[in-house]
Amino acid sequence: MLAGPEEHAKLIETARGERPAELFVRGGTIANVYSGELHRGNVAVTGGRIAYVGEGERALGPDTQVVDASGLIVSPGYIEAHFHPWVLYNPVSLVEGVLPLGTTTVLADNLFFFMQMGPEGLRAMMDDLKELPLSFLWMARLVSQAKFPGEEEMFALEKVEPLLRRDDVIGTAEVTRWPALAAGDPALISGIRAAKALGKIVDGHTGGASEARLQPVAAAGVDADHEAITRNEVLNRLRLGIWTMLRNSSLRPDLPELLRAVTEDGVSTQRLIMTTDGPAPEFIAENGLVDGMLRVAVENGVPPIQALQMVTINPATLFRIDGQVGGIGIGRQADLLLLPDLTSFRPEKVITRGRTVAENSKLTASLPHLDWGRYGSRPSFDGGLELSDPSLYPLRASTVPESEVPTIHLKSAVITERRDVRVGAESGLVTLDGQSGMLHAALVDRAGGWISRALVSGFAADLEGLASTYNTTTHLLVIGRRTEAMAQSARRVRELDGGIVVVRGGVISYELALPITGMMSDLRFSEVVLQNQRLSSAIAAEGYEHHDILYTLLFLTCDFLPALRLTPLGLLDVKTSSVLVPSERLTGPPEQ
Repeated sequence: MLAGPEEHAKLIETARGERPAELFVRGGTIANVYSGELHRGNVAVTGGRIAYVGEGERALGPDTQVVDASGLIVSPGYIEAHFHPWVLYNPVSLVEGVLPLGTTTVLADNLFFFMQMGPEGLRAMMDDLKELPLSFLWMARLVSQAKFPGEEEMFALEKVEPLLRRDDVIGTAEVTRWPALAAGDPALISGIRAAKALGKIVDGHTGGASEARLQPVAAAGVDADHEAITRNEVLNRLRLGIWTMLRNSSLRPDLPELLRAVTEDGVSTQRLIMTTDGPAPEFIAENGLVDGMLRVAVENGVPPIQALQMVTINPATLFRIDGQVGGIGIGRQADLLLLPDLTSFRPEKVITRGRTVAENSKLTASLPHLDWGRYGSRPSFDGGLELSDPSLYPLRASTVPESEVPTIHLKSAVITERRDVRVGAESGLVTLDGQSGMLHAALVDRAGGWISRALVSGFAADLEGLASTYNTTTHLLVIGRRTEAMAQSARRVRELDGGIVVVRGGVISYELALPITGMMSDLRFSEVVLQNQRLSSAIAAEGYEHHDILYTLLFLTCDFLPALRLTPLGLLDVKTSSVLVPSERLTGPPEQ
């Protein structure tokens, strides 16, 4: 990320006024996140880096491109500090949606790219994404979000550490199994120690952790966390030296409450950061990304310059990239926004690396077309896997207690509780007779090695059949009250080689292909937004009771949120780490 010797020399010459700048932003009011002030000034750029900040014009030359910033605020580009770039959109389509809104750097989770592409494919993708006009920096996972056979080998340190040695990998991504961290899990601690030895940051995920349980997590090496949902939880993290990210996502729009720690409790914003945590596409279309959080912050009483610091210099400082991005300072990457005011935070012009890439909320830069297939992928659906048999999906009566069956009940979009219910059986299969709102659920190994089964309620009472590879395992999640419709939706997802399908009355009422790892579409961002809206409408028609179907699907198969989850190991009680109904080995080949 350091400029080469020749570029460095040109930067110094331009700073002295002896070499004309390539770009000169004239007459704006600079939002100086270093000093915390607004002041008049010009910005000279050469080689994609800032060479001069001040009121002089010596860097002007006959070939210098001059941008008139009179009457505008010149702000650093926004940094999204904790992001999952696989919520139906992919990294390229994401740029189309958020770069015109002022987000110029994204700290991105590598989870599904690593799991599906492997280390070599991931490295090739990361290299190709450097051609984008938005800077992706990466966080490397140490574990998955749902244990599976072969996980330890996949995430072995000898496979993760080479990624951590890359300049564009800033640290380790959120460790969702924080109780294991608190217990000193040897594999996790080895990964953290390797990251720390390389000067990298360790991101945390401590949802539900009390102040007492945060102590050993911090001792394990966690630097930052984004799971505070109350102002007191913000204080608990800050007081332990943990950088605290205030989240405002489609799943958890908590920012107004969290900001009370600043506006009412007087907490310093020096170690506070704002993040959207990878929201649904339709949320971005409606609310923006980082720009939207800035609006919320100012509307809730945070001074504009402090709000800007929380999405520029603060995350840059945490991630030790403040010599590169995060402020309008000499030698930094020339990521500049021309804002009409400090209330809307919507830029009239976006400049990255010294080039104009968006104007008036429209992308003007071209984006590369990536051949996603060339990065490789784990085996997709096994051709011999018999998804057409409706009897594949219900629970086997022999695997559950004769009295009452533990079931997954959704209390909200992602939080579940255990409910034990009496069920009937026919031909050895659990039936839903007399169970209003109850659905069959199955998680099927794409390679045909295993299947996990459960019952789910509080989801969508009228749902006949839904199949989705969009979940934390990227295997095939199938849910419904009619097993024939479940089989039909599953077959269609296999034909799409990954995606989401809803079946009603024997007809496909919704489908979306997700050919990139089973999680991402190859459509443009605007089309992905439309698909997200159509999915929301389709699932609402089936009686879906909550507000974020994508995160319901995503987390139904995870192993870190309460209470019961459907995982590759079976029906899991997360709190006790006990498998209540084990997965069943199928006759197909073992998972690869």
